[in-house]
Amino acid sequence: MIVICSTCAGVGNMSAWVERMAAIPGIAFSGSPGVVRKTLRGAEDRPDERYGQAMWPTAGGSTSATPASQHVPFEARGAELAARVWEALELPGSAMDYHFVLQAAVDRFWSERRSDPDGLRLVEVFARLDLELMEAAPQAVSFDFEVSGGEATFVRVTSVPRLISLLEREGAFGEALALARRLARFEQGEDAVTRLLEKTGAFAAESEVGPA
Repeated sequence: MIVICSTCAGVGNMSAWVERMAAIPGIAFSGSPGVVRKTLRGAEDRPDERYGQAMWPTAGGSTSATPASQHVPFEARGAELAARVWEALELPGSAMDYHFVLQAAVDRFWSERRSDPDGLRLVEVFARLDLELMEAAPQAVSFDFEVSGGEATFVRVTSVPRLISLLEREGAFGEALALARRLARFEQGEDAVTRLLEKTGAFAAESEVGPA
C-alpha cells in the first residue's frame, strides 16, 4: 500500500533521530561537500526525550521538529536551495526528515528546470541520494516499517520518478530501468519497469538488426 503525503516534513518524532544523515547505518553517503558542520546552528542541539517524544530546543521553548526538518526555507531557490539542503543533511534529524528535504529539493529544481536548466544536475544528485537513503533506511518512506514486521506502508516517492523520467527522455533506458527496479522495492515504479523493459528490448532488437 502506498500513502501520498505532501505535508509530512518535520515528522522527526516518527522514528529515531541521528546526528547527521551520514550517521545512518549502512548508508554510503559520507557527508555534505563543502559544509563545515560545527558552524551550523543546531548541529550540536540534542532533544529532551524524557516524556517519550523528542522535543528540540528553540529560542522560545521547544518543538518536535528536528533541526534538519526546519533548515530549508520554503522560498529558497537555486544556489541557496542547494546549499541549504547540503547543510540540512549535516543536522540532527530522522531518516524521514532527510527524505523530505531531498524530495522537496528535487521537486523544486524540477519545477524550475526551464528557467534554471543547471538545476537538472541537482535533480539527479539529490534523487540518487534519496534512493540511497531509502535503501539504507526504509523507515525514511514508511510510517510503520520498524514495527510492522516487514509489512510496511510506503509513502509515494516523487524524487526518483523525476530522475527516471529525465533519463528516459535522454534515451538512457538501461540506467532508468535500473533505478525503476530499485524503486519497485518500495511498492512503486512497477509501471516504469514494464515500460522501460519494452524500450530496452526494442532498442536491443534494433541494434541487432543494424542500419538498413
